[in-house]
Formats: sequence, structure tokens, C-alpha cells
Amino acid sequence: MDALIGFVEWFTVPLQFEFVQRALLVSVVAGVVCAVLSCWMTLVGWSLMGDAVSHAVLPGVVLSFMFGLPFALGALVFGAGSVALIGVVNRTSRVKEDAVIGVVFTAMFALGLVMISRVPSQTDLGHILFGNVLGVSDSDIVQVLLLAAVVLAVVWYKHRDLTMYAFDPVHAHAIGVNPRLLETLLLGLLSVTVVVALQAVGIILVVAMVIVPGATAYLLTDRFERMLLISAAVAVLAAIVGVLGSFHLNASTGGCIVLAQTCAFALAYLFSPRHGLLRRGRARRSPARVEG
Repeated sequence: MDALIGFVEWFTVPLQFEFVQRALLVSVVAGVVCAVLSCWMTLVGWSLMGDAVSHAVLPGVVLSFMFGLPFALGALVFGAGSVALIGVVNRTSRVKEDAVIGVVFTAMFALGLVMISRVPSQTDLGHILFGNVLGVSDSDIVQVLLLAAVVLAVVWYKHRDLTMYAFDPVHAHAIGVNPRLLETLLLGLLSVTVVVALQAVGIILVVAMVIVPGATAYLLTDRFERMLLISAAVAVLAAIVGVLGSFHLNASTGGCIVLAQTCAFALAYLFSPRHGLLRRGRARRSPARVEG
């Protein structure tokens, strides 16, 4: 009985504090948006692109702090700009896309670090890099909710075209769907999603938010609609466990959220009914059946 009471209190005690409630709201919303988009990132194979965009927004965030603007504005400009720059360099040189991505995102990230070292001391490097979800303001919450609503609305409206593009871009083009336009749209949604997640986990850990839930769901199902639901569920559960766990451990909230997501991925990797490591190991050891 004492164990049950302690378990319930583990969840309920932190929720008595308003800053935990705010953190939980932002983390769940950001987690769901990232989880939905991560399904397409996983299928298209854009993990490295997510990493690039998440790091390339740093100069925009710093400029926003310097001029007193909403950090989302600068992050969106530099996120979209970095995507456009990657595309231009990739199309106008013999360098492969993965190398171009590496050059652009490291250059942008380095520029951001240099700018941080030159701005007034009130700009907190830790909050930019690792998030500050426990200190979100009303304006931050409104910003996250608005951007999340935009992403989810666009995804809902273009859901079928984006799914077709992810599975078979050649067929999509054959039936009149413009793959280049959908690629641009998906990259734009990625930039906005990165901005949504910045407040929760910061620039460094954003890439996990837009990759891990989708990768986890990909191990658990072969149906895309179900993959979306599983990915969102993983993100919500990880947000709850991460926020409350960080309260009890007095640890980084963003780090706890990402660790919770990683644990979910590890469980799926090992125990997935169809694609888990243990399931495949048993299948290899089972003797082949001879059919008459």
C-alpha cells in the first residue's frame, strides 16, 4: 500500500507547482508535433537534415535575443535559409548532400557560438543550447501552441500527398504530385517543428525529438497510420516521465525527456513483436518447417 501511495505521489506532487504544469504543457505539445513529423523524417531518411536544421538556427536565436525579438522569428529565418543553402550548394557542386549538410550546419552552429561570445552576458548559453522549459512565459506558451497548430494543420491537410512522397516519390510524380514542392513543404515544416521543440529541449537535443519517436514506432508497426499514433504516444509518455523525473532528480528536463524517449526506443529495439532483436534471434534459432 505504501508503495502504491508513493507511486501516485511521484506523479501528483510535482503537478502542484505551476512551473511544472507549464513545462508539461509545452513538452507534450512539442513532443506530439515532433513525433508526427518524425514519422516522415524516418521514412524519407532525413535524420541528418533534422540535425542540420536544429543546429543551423542558433545564429537566428542569438540575433533574436540581441534585438529583443521573439526567438522563433530568427530561428525560422535561419532554419529555412540553411535548408535553401544546402539545396543550392548540393545542386551547383559535385559535393554529395551529406557532406554539404555537414558543412552548412557546423558553420552555422560555429557562427552562433561566436555570436554568443560577443553578445551581452544576460544571454544564457545554457538556455539556448539545452532549453528552459521550466521557465516558459505566457508568450512562450502561446508561441509554441500557435506554431504547433500550424504544423499539425498543414500535415493534416497534405497528409496523403506527404505519405505518397515518402513511400514512392516516382509514383507521386506520375500522378501529378510535385515531389519538389512536397520536399520544400516538408523541410519548411521541419524548420517550424525545430522551433517548437527549442523551448523544451534546446538546440542540441532537438534532433532526438524529431527522430526517436518515429524510429521507435517504425520498429513496432508496419502501418503508417498506426505509426503516427504510436510515435505520438511515445512522445507524450516521454514528456510526462521526463518532466516529472527531472523535478524529482533536479536534473536537466530536456535531457530527461530525451532519455525517456531513448529508453522507449531501446525497448522497441529489443522486444518488438515482429522487428525486435530478440524476436529475430529466436526466428534464426528455430528449425525451418518442412511443408509437404
